[in-house]
Amino acid sequence: MYGLTVNGVELFLLGRTLMKLGEDALPEPPGGAERYAGSARLVLIVASDVAAHPDSSVSEIVTRTGLPQSQVSTAVARLKEAGSVVTVPDPSDRRRVLIRQADEVSARVAQVRATDIEQVLVSTLGSDDPALLSELTSALELLARHLTGTRPTG
Repeated sequence: MYGLTVNGVELFLLGRTLMKLGEDALPEPPGGAERYAGSARLVLIVASDVAAHPDSSVSEIVTRTGLPQSQVSTAVARLKEAGSVVTVPDPSDRRRVLIRQADEVSARVAQVRATDIEQVLVSTLGSDDPALLSELTSALELLARHLTGTRPTG
């Protein structure tokens, strides 16, 4: 329709590659934890959902992400412990809690958000050509702006 040459499979594979690059770029987890095992990936998924949908309940996050309730609850607890999110009582139903990003950023959250991707890109590309890195970074910023509604920080 638009003359695109990327198909669904290629888009899926690109998404997987971008996830791997993101994982490789993130700073080491504290306390010698395993580097972004499956549970940590789930935490990142929940964190991104909370950022996009503030004041959500666990059940709303479950519906949007398709993750099991127990995994979402565990991820929220880890994010709360890290100082990334806070929970507040739902004014319309005091038995429920709403989850939102914390107003103040913890040191760990600031460290993760400040992650530089240049070394990961250089390693992946096998080149430190400034023109190539600039082109790729611009393309990633464009994708982030249009597909996630945010502009990357850093």
